[in-house]
This record gives sequence, structure tokens and C-alpha cells, in this order.
Amino acid sequence: MTNRLKSEIEAEKKLAEPAIAPQKQMPEAAPNFFTVLLSKKAFSKESATEALPFLLFLAFLGMVYIGNRHSAENNIRKIDGLNKEVKELSWDFKTLKADLMFKSRQTEVILKVDSLLGLKVSVQPPIKLKAN
Repeated sequence: MTNRLKSEIEAEKKLAEPAIAPQKQMPEAAPNFFTVLLSKKAFSKESATEALPFLLFLAFLGMVYIGNRHSAENNIRKIDGLNKEVKELSWDFKTLKADLMFKSRQTEVILKVDSLLGLKVSVQPPIKLKAN
């Protein structure tokens, strides 16, 4: 440091610093969500008690939404299970119908009757009876 007067040093600093132009004040914008939220007025006790019914309503709507979603998913699961059961029953019906069609053929009926009951197929034509 040099031995100089304090006033000379301050005068040199003022000359070395650029002059700061006064800033123009911007007009205040309309309040938006964030400015209202961040202001101290937004979190007062009065505003909290005024907003309580609305918050309870939103919570109720959220619970209804969640419950509706769960019931819809349960219904979808039930529908899928019933669709699988219908497919299985349809396959069972088709196999049973095919077995019945096969067993009701004339040759199959003749074989069953012959083996189980011992009946034979008649080779003579039926006789017509006349009443006097």
C-alpha cells in the first residue's frame, strides 16, 4: 500500500467503476398462480380453513376414483375367467356332440345292440297286418 489520503483512493475507485444506469421499474404484472402461492397471504389460517371443504371434496373424489378403478379391474378379471370357462365348455360340447353323432350311426347302433343284447338285424321285410 502506498501512503495516500483516503479521499484520493475513493476518488480513484469512483472513476474506475462504471457508472450504473438507473433501472427502469417494470410495471407489476397481474398475479398468477405462483405469485399467489408464494405470497404470505396464500398460507394463512383463514385461507386454510376456507379451503378445507374443497380439499375434503377432492379427497373424496380421489377415493371414488380409486374404488371405481379397483371394481373395474375385478370385473375385467371375472369376464376373462368366464370367457375361458365358456371356451372350455364349448370344446366339451363339440367333443360330446361328435361322440354322439358317431355313436348314433346305424352301424354303431347295430354293433352295440348285437354285443350287449344279442339282437340281430332282421333280413325279412316287415309284415303288414290287416284287421277284419
